[in-house]
Amino acid sequence: EHAIECFSVLVFGLKSPVSQSVLFVHRFGGSGVTLDTAFTISLSYFLSTVTMIYAQHLSEGLPEPSIDLKYVGVGLFLLGIGGNFYHHYILSTLRKTGEKEYKIPNGGLFNLVICPHYFFEVLGFVGVSCIAQTVYSVCYTTGAALYLIGRSYATRTWYLSKFEDFPKDKKVMIPFIL
Repeated sequence: EHAIECFSVLVFGLKSPVSQSVLFVHRFGGSGVTLDTAFTISLSYFLSTVTMIYAQHLSEGLPEPSIDLKYVGVGLFLLGIGGNFYHHYILSTLRKTGEKEYKIPNGGLFNLVICPHYFFEVLGFVGVSCIAQTVYSVCYTTGAALYLIGRSYATRTWYLSKFEDFPKDKKVMIPFIL
């Protein structure tokens, strides 16, 4: 009965470390992600994935929530995963081979916000929370969202310090809102 929850949590738990650290995403100055950073990111996702699956196991036999959000969650989850991959792909193509200078991303939602990949990551987490409907998944989503909002503001500060022509009124993560 909890197969959808477990599958979505596993996909989400494996998506970020694999896509960001291994496949193509983070090319910091052409050097790639350091092994310790990749390990830390992967361990974080692994532990949260195991904990969410365990929370699902513990909820077996409890009454189902009065409002079933599974299908809404699946839609948000798929939109989050797809949007996250798309915007990471845009980031991965900013520099040509051998280039090391930083560039301002454009395309997709980068024209509206600084960190659309974080927005879609949070959307995926919200989807998982809707599917799982456990206190742990909601708490984890809230913590992840707050962390990524903080990272978005830090990215904005960095862009403003590096690029004189960077728009000062550009939203950080959520189009037209934040």
